[in-house]
Amino acid sequence: MKYYLIVGEASGDLHASHLMTALKEADPQAEFRFFGGDFMAAVGGQLVKHYRELAYMGFIPVLMHLKTIYANMRLCKQDIVAWQPDALILVDYPGFNLNIAKYIHSHTQIPVYYYISPKIWAWKEYRIKNIKRDVDELFSILPFEVDFFEGKHHYPIHYVGNPTLDEVTAYKAGHPCDFSSFITSNSLCDKPIIALLAGSRKQEIKDNLPQMIAAAQTFADHQLVLAGAPGIDAVYYQQYLQGTNVVLLFDQTYALLQHADVALVTSGTATLETALFRVPQVVCYYISFGKVVNFLKQLVLSVKFISLVNLIAGKEVVKELVADQMKVRLIRAELSKLLTDKAYRQEMLDGYTEVAQKLGQPGAPRKAAEIILQKLANNKLKEKCNKDKQ
Repeated sequence: MKYYLIVGEASGDLHASHLMTALKEADPQAEFRFFGGDFMAAVGGQLVKHYRELAYMGFIPVLMHLKTIYANMRLCKQDIVAWQPDALILVDYPGFNLNIAKYIHSHTQIPVYYYISPKIWAWKEYRIKNIKRDVDELFSILPFEVDFFEGKHHYPIHYVGNPTLDEVTAYKAGHPCDFSSFITSNSLCDKPIIALLAGSRKQEIKDNLPQMIAAAQTFADHQLVLAGAPGIDAVYYQQYLQGTNVVLLFDQTYALLQHADVALVTSGTATLETALFRVPQVVCYYISFGKVVNFLKQLVLSVKFISLVNLIAGKEVVKELVADQMKVRLIRAELSKLLTDKAYRQEMLDGYTEVAQKLGQPGAPRKAAEIILQKLANNKLKEKCNKDKQ
């Protein structure tokens, strides 16, 4: 069968690539065409647009690139209709993907499947109307979303587990922890590591990395190692790293987390990855005009937390320093507690155990692929029955 996939960022590229692999295993004749990234391209198929050409963060950047965004949407719609896939699979990225879903639902008979559901429980809850109207099947990777979609909005979904759990579990199985080998291969010293995960977009890095470094570099008995984000050139990082002792590593985020003592992490999938590697962390997310945003957050956001760790746990497991709370002295104080207070550190690790238990067992891509194939088979059967009746 033919599958058209759309992702808009690095984490979506990774998750979609694993779904594609699962689909390929179950359907050896699978053909793929996609708006995606390097991980998806490695699985096979035709890359139409790279996600780096799609992702704009913040009101002003979006406004400045509206012409490009609309051109990409137009191209995407035309390409899907021309290729006529058996299924359209959307991965997160709701601003773009829900627009595509609306068009495809109203202009074609192509079924729309949404893998990694939009986080409308956090904000823009009104989008549930679009989802109910335009999405045939919704796949959730967060356990608390079941109650939100099914309990609150009476819209049945499929909770398939969390692909990040699959990815971390698979990495650990294939990469035994060897600190000596890790530091030798990366020309590091033998001090314990403070890992810095400053986001996947330039704006996030600009807003978060300088304060992260300022807070962490005071711990002289540790070395600072920064995980370079896919798609961000090393040259961009250098403006923030000059005059510091921070080591920049690309394509080794999981290896870094496997060997880190503590971590400073921006909100997003990285917070969950850090928890699954059982690294105590501080969630740092600076926003300009922080106090104003903090006030607006109380009015707009429907959730208490921004990190996946706390959202899944339903309580504060990790400290979140957001907006006006994102200050060097507060980051430094939290780091100090994690490094010196064994009881405090263990409490966080116990919280990580609860989070892992709530996620369930690995196998999210495989489960999603099985459901997609079953739904497509049912559609084919219905089409055949309708033709026979005629």
